[in-house]
Amino acid sequence: MGSVQIVTTILAAAITAVAVWLAVRAVMKMTAVIRLGQPAPERFTDKGARTRTMLVETAGHTRMLKWSVVGAAHWFVMVGFIVLSLLVLEAYFEVVTPTGGLPVVGHWTVFGLATEVIGVLGLVGILVLMAIRLRNRPTRPGGRSRFTGSTMWQGYFVEWIVLLVLIFGFVIRGFKVATDHFEYPLWATPVSHAVGAVLPDWQDGASVAALIKIVISMTWLIVISLNVTMGVAWHRFLAFPNIFFKREPAKPAGSGLGALRPMTSQGKPLDFEEADPEKDQFGVAQVEQFSWKGLLDFSTCTECGRCQSQCPAWNTGKPLSPKLLVLSLRDHAYAKAPYLLAGGGKDLTGEEKATAAQLAHMDVLALAEADKPLIGTAEEGGVIDPDVLWSCTTCGACVEQCPVDIEHVDHIVDMRRYQVLIESSFPSEAGVMLRNLENKGNPWGAPQNTREDWTKGLDFEVPRVGEVDDFEYLFWVGCAGAFEDRAKKTTRAVATLLNEAGVTFAILGEGETCSGDPARRIGNEFVFQMLAQQNVETLNEAFEGREKAKRKIVATCPHCFNTLGNEYGQLGGEFEVVHHTQLLAHLVSTGKLTPVQPVDGGVTYHDPCYLGRHNRVFAPPREVLGTAIEGELTEMPRNSERSFCCGAGGARMWMEEKIGKRINVDRVEEAMSTGAKTVAVGCPFCSTMLNDGVNGKGAGEQVEVVDVASVLLRSVRPEQPQGDKQAAPVAG
Repeated sequence: MGSVQIVTTILAAAITAVAVWLAVRAVMKMTAVIRLGQPAPERFTDKGARTRTMLVETAGHTRMLKWSVVGAAHWFVMVGFIVLSLLVLEAYFEVVTPTGGLPVVGHWTVFGLATEVIGVLGLVGILVLMAIRLRNRPTRPGGRSRFTGSTMWQGYFVEWIVLLVLIFGFVIRGFKVATDHFEYPLWATPVSHAVGAVLPDWQDGASVAALIKIVISMTWLIVISLNVTMGVAWHRFLAFPNIFFKREPAKPAGSGLGALRPMTSQGKPLDFEEADPEKDQFGVAQVEQFSWKGLLDFSTCTECGRCQSQCPAWNTGKPLSPKLLVLSLRDHAYAKAPYLLAGGGKDLTGEEKATAAQLAHMDVLALAEADKPLIGTAEEGGVIDPDVLWSCTTCGACVEQCPVDIEHVDHIVDMRRYQVLIESSFPSEAGVMLRNLENKGNPWGAPQNTREDWTKGLDFEVPRVGEVDDFEYLFWVGCAGAFEDRAKKTTRAVATLLNEAGVTFAILGEGETCSGDPARRIGNEFVFQMLAQQNVETLNEAFEGREKAKRKIVATCPHCFNTLGNEYGQLGGEFEVVHHTQLLAHLVSTGKLTPVQPVDGGVTYHDPCYLGRHNRVFAPPREVLGTAIEGELTEMPRNSERSFCCGAGGARMWMEEKIGKRINVDRVEEAMSTGAKTVAVGCPFCSTMLNDGVNGKGAGEQVEVVDVASVLLRSVRPEQPQGDKQAAPVAG
């Protein structure tokens, strides 16, 4: 060992010792913060499925590759980080001797070839990612960037570290080539040999370059260890457990889509018959009341902004960005952590847990953070502004796009639950809807005895449950389908088509009440459970004696479809629920319904969030429309899983849209840009919102918004009336 190697070895050992000590301290701190969250025992079930999903999503980059170029580049960088960590390890042998290498595998030509290829592709990948970050920098002229609000220096820092580590990997190899100490042939490592051809014959070059590579790597580790909220770096480690512990590992899409996470206290579902607000947690009022998985979510956020780029609220000038909401909760949790870890905190009655003596020795900044309300305006020092909380449509675009499976919608609804149930703080106009649900069983407050009025004038009898001995499907009409004029046309169209196809069905009539979706998504879990339990009892009675496979329900509203199919199981209601477009597609494909006259004028289809993104029903509506128009649909730029929300979800249907551009207008403009004369929908909420948008644009005579069922009926029965486009819109 020469004098140069003595110096390089000592320096490498010193900086590594410091970095490792800081990293261990950082990991312990992060673990302590995450453990502050509430229990979530359901996250430990089905470890086999969780392991498979984690490996598929990480190794296969299935979620990252939704954006193909970024996904491919990131995959090469990720593989480079994992595999080329061996070359960082090898650098410790090279600082000791310039001819050093990894034991055993270090002399294998296949190892040299693999690391050469990965190194080159990693370089290409990181340069692509750097170019994308620069092209989308928040300061660029025109448009909002998905990186707006991200800590940009951290992104640049990580990318430059990766680039320099990769470069110095080739420099080390180049010096070995130049000094004739390289193990691998030219054919396996052409780039390394090319670098060696321009480097001098410096015997100590490999050791010095190895030291620089170690210093760069350990500088990265030191910096991230001193910044535990640096998600752009820490996600390399936290993504694996965050994906492993996702809510539903078997789901093909985002784990936080479909059903909402039940309202829990101490990790157990809340039973309202026995719940006590002084002993049981009602929603989330303090950051430590999120589950530990929620705190892991916040820690894992990469600040990539994919969620932000897809969010309908953010894209229409509202203050909600799913990314910024998560980052605010993350920063608040870590700033408040010293106070919590020292024994501080409020109990459910608002009393301080810490003693006066403990408070006297607590960090003043942590105490100040602890005094901030979780939900509050800027003047109140709130962590999350009420306008942010109530802008969410729960469309799930954020969850769909998140590459590390953060469950944004669950966290937003948990905060809403506390605001509604304990604080009674929510947009005033939604209060009318909630009162109508409690008193009338529907959000419009219509009389219950008018639920069957839509059947009047049909040329066939619509049977009620209890009036017929048997039926194949229970037709869940829904509140909109029973009371709202446009939706009633859809209900009549579906009933007519089912009758035409010879499908036996029955309705509950006045026995049906609201599914509870608006109440649950605004945060009123109490009203939801009241309505849901009533419906579950009614449905169980209607299907008494039938096995689950024969407890079939068809629904025209995706919100009812989602609630009955995904959430009623939490309350003892197990049913096979299909959307009407799925059933109609089946009836057409089996020849029970035959379109005879194509609908002309061009048709585009709007994917409802709760049918498409939340429940992955994309093909059936398109299959129905394809047969009805005898041609290809004109797709909107944002379609299928990237469909843009109509603005009605999350109970926004009953709240005024006072900030920014109206979401439904943005969507209508996109639909009109296709040139289609018919905008087909599969949801009564979407129908209302898009009709209002079309009328707002003064295009009611040029563009018609109509349900898929009505389009099919016009093709099956051309004599059917084309519908009244002047029907009065329902306020949303």
